[in-house]
Amino acid sequence: MTKIAIVGLGKMGEQIARKLQEGGHNVVAYSRRKEQVDEFVAKGMIPAYTREEVVKAFDGEQVVLWLMVLSEFVDQELEEWLKILPKNSILIDGGNSDFRLTKKRAELVSKSGSVLMDVGTSGGVWGYQNGFCMMAGGDTETFKKIEPVLKTLSLPSGTYHHFGESGSGHYVKMVHNAIEYGMMESLAEGYRLLKEGPYKNLDLAAAGEVWQKRSVITSWLNELTANILKENPGLEGVDGKVSELGETRYALEMAKDCNIETPSIRAAFDVRVASQKGNVNFATKLLSLMRNAFGGHKINAEK
Repeated sequence: MTKIAIVGLGKMGEQIARKLQEGGHNVVAYSRRKEQVDEFVAKGMIPAYTREEVVKAFDGEQVVLWLMVLSEFVDQELEEWLKILPKNSILIDGGNSDFRLTKKRAELVSKSGSVLMDVGTSGGVWGYQNGFCMMAGGDTETFKKIEPVLKTLSLPSGTYHHFGESGSGHYVKMVHNAIEYGMMESLAEGYRLLKEGPYKNLDLAAAGEVWQKRSVITSWLNELTANILKENPGLEGVDGKVSELGETRYALEMAKDCNIETPSIRAAFDVRVASQKGNVNFATKLLSLMRNAFGGHKINAEK
């Protein structure tokens, strides 16, 4: 089994650390928040309260770091880690980084004598229970070294695949998230049509449950949506402002560069941007609740 340090013990990082530890791997838990590390010590993980303690925990073995931090903090993290990591270390960026930056970062890490792998990770707050879906890019031999980690994280019903050179994993994850935007928007608009169309008092949750029984639009997103409407039919307590965290913006930029038309994804993206300016309705409220259901995102827009 692999000794691995998890950097970033938030919603996703916490699940990854727990799943790996319970799967037999030796996990080093690092956070700048002492109380957060203490929680993971109680779960049997090796505590690290400083970056130096992370490196020391490997006791001369190859250092393997899984970074699960917001994309805007990746450069800062890499800068600090590269000051102290021994050569031949493996760094894994499991977040939603711009693949174009990933390629540049991989070159920087390579110059320091180590390797950066990109592993776009999907599964939301359900990954611990269901298994994560992971899209990897980077050096083939290094991928083989981290594959036991990915196997554990994919259990029981997730999966993983190595897509090729540096950045390819984040590129595939970027496209995945852009598709996700379009699918969510279509569902939200459809349920709004049920809510505000000519037939009043339709049972939206019942419609969702019917659609979930072998219809063409049967999906996990629809299942989550039907459950949302069963629990909160009026979508109470939701402001309807929906955040966008960058991945689909990257996808639209790349589509423009490649002269590829993406009208559905563009429309879904524009709805989120407009919602942040106050253009909210039943559909945008439903989008917020979907994001919370699969990813644990705040129901009302992040500031």
